[in-house]
Amino acid sequence: MVVTSGAVGLGAKKLNLQNSKGSLFDKQAFASVGQSLLMRIWEECFAKFDVNIGQILLTEDDFSNRKKYLALRNTLNTLLEYKVVPVINQNDVVSTSELESSNTCKACFSDNDKLSALVASKLDADLLVLVSDINGLYDKNPKDDKSAKLIPVVEKITPKIEKSASGATLGGRGGMITKLQAAKIANRTGACAMIINGTIEHIIQKIFNGAPNIPSTVFKALPQEVISGKKRWIAYATNIMGKLIVNDGARDAIVLNQKSLLAVGIVAIEGEFSRNDVVAVYDEKNGEIAHGIVNYDSGECRKILGEHSDKIEEILGDKVSNDVISKDNLVII
Repeated sequence: MVVTSGAVGLGAKKLNLQNSKGSLFDKQAFASVGQSLLMRIWEECFAKFDVNIGQILLTEDDFSNRKKYLALRNTLNTLLEYKVVPVINQNDVVSTSELESSNTCKACFSDNDKLSALVASKLDADLLVLVSDINGLYDKNPKDDKSAKLIPVVEKITPKIEKSASGATLGGRGGMITKLQAAKIANRTGACAMIINGTIEHIIQKIFNGAPNIPSTVFKALPQEVISGKKRWIAYATNIMGKLIVNDGARDAIVLNQKSLLAVGIVAIEGEFSRNDVVAVYDEKNGEIAHGIVNYDSGECRKILGEHSDKIEEILGDKVSNDVISKDNLVII
């Protein structure tokens, strides 16, 4: 499968507005013009090998809505059964999440990194290949420091590794930071990830043919940390609707002992959310520790904050669970 980008840039170029930063509405219009051009390019490329392609345009809702999220897998698998290559892109005509933060309309290397990781996760892919305009992850920014060294293999993405990622690729909506985030998702869902330089001619073909000395960075899968099924959706695929801040005892219970989150361990609540929404759990030092599905809405959580579970029914007049987030619906990030 291919996750692509470039509709906005191609549309802007077609309209001779490629140097325009443009408003959100401008970029959505550029995407409308450019999407057919982008698909034509992919169709012509695959036609050389007598391979058909199928266009799939996705928005955040296709992942946040669990029914749509589950249906996506069936569609992708059916295309693959027909030997059709799915060409996937974010639907920039109606989606705003990436366009609002974009400052460029040039057709170059673009982001879609998290989207590609989510799709790879959904299909239990073995490998996620992330295309950049540099050879891979360096210990320093190679565009600023000529002494920077390529890191060929990453056993695990640590805070030290994350510090190595700085700056963004020109002309795109992402950079090395977003690619590291995508690699982390891939690794925790059972896939290896690889960052390669797309400006090297035939690089993908060379890699799959086993050519030696191809510059790249490989991120190894983490079989001991793999999450699956519903927890993948909770961890990475859905919108986060609120934030719960917990004390050290609750943090340790979640992280060290894989326990449920109880109201007694919550010290603060941010945002407005409903029952069964996904929220983020943070410690008191503002470190994100988990995502989970809440059993109580934000108003109810504020009323039972810091209270023992045996007081929930007395306070709310109703008790659906002893837990604010049950351990089966809680994923450590």
